[in-house]
Amino acid sequence: MGPPATGPPATTALAVKPDEPWTENLTMRVICKDCKEDPPNVVEDFAAGDMICGSCGLVLGDRIVDTRSEWRTFTNDDQNNDDPSRVGDGANPLLNGAQLQTSIAFGGGAAAKSRDLSRAQNKVNNDKSTKTLLAAYKQIGAFCDGMSTSKSVSDTSKHLFKIVHDESAFRGKSQDSLIAACIFIACRQCKVARTFREVQDVTKVSKAEIGRAFKYLEKFFAARNEKMKAAVVEAGGVYNPDGSGYDTVESTTPKDLCTRFCNLLDLSQKCTRLSQDVAVKTEMSGILAGRSPISTAAACIYMASYLAGEPKSAKDVAIVAGVSDGTIRNAYKIMFGEKEKLVRKDWTAQGKVDLKRLPPA
Repeated sequence: MGPPATGPPATTALAVKPDEPWTENLTMRVICKDCKEDPPNVVEDFAAGDMICGSCGLVLGDRIVDTRSEWRTFTNDDQNNDDPSRVGDGANPLLNGAQLQTSIAFGGGAAAKSRDLSRAQNKVNNDKSTKTLLAAYKQIGAFCDGMSTSKSVSDTSKHLFKIVHDESAFRGKSQDSLIAACIFIACRQCKVARTFREVQDVTKVSKAEIGRAFKYLEKFFAARNEKMKAAVVEAGGVYNPDGSGYDTVESTTPKDLCTRFCNLLDLSQKCTRLSQDVAVKTEMSGILAGRSPISTAAACIYMASYLAGEPKSAKDVAIVAGVSDGTIRNAYKIMFGEKEKLVRKDWTAQGKVDLKRLPPA
């Protein structure tokens, strides 16, 4: 065995192409500052929108953009066991049909064949039923906007009208009266009750027609719910009333109207609560039995405004409530005689209200 080699260590020369000029490497890579692995182990979590190091879990970036395909399937959610891939806009549950159509366009100088094809396709695709629904939905949206109601009222009204339209139960009846009745029912279901007079002012349908259509729809929806319940029970299932599309609600009470009328009169929250309390006690005692909820609510607001020190005249309340000031005064006369029963004693003891502020009947 010979002696060990001496001298400098051997070096490996890198092969350099003499003809290729030197250039700076501008490639940018994301490397974990803790692991410093090369090549980096980076994982993109599109669900959370983060870029994460697969070795240590350090978040390297956030709010990343998902560049993958938008193609998704809902096989497990579909009852027919087919593969309805989501492509295009979502379906509108208020309309019938597939709602995915093509159209043949033609310009000013288009050939006669293109115009004929477009006309023929319009005849095939244009559904009269869909046209009727769209026109009714447009009316409902305009009426609900005129009444300053929320979108939930508009959607509920459209859903109720679609049920009536699909059943074809009221052929020959005025569509305007059915729309007005659907809006009236939807306001009750959404806890923002409106009176027949308020619906009449917006829809221009008489109170008598709205009342008749309302009674027809009440019977129709009640019979429909019973039919659905019988079918579910017969099949051995459990009936779910939330999926029927209609909930039977009680009639409008004076308390339901006090909040909105007080807001229109610019009264304080204290006066609003006082008017609601007076309305509840008036209804429970039966002092104004036989009178409409509107006149009862107006009289309660008139009385509560004086009790709270924010007096409003009978004429001001009458303009907001839509009743005559004489009706309010007549109801107030009856309430004035029972004022001790209508006002809570603890409010009087705490000095929140003063019965001496009430005007003489």
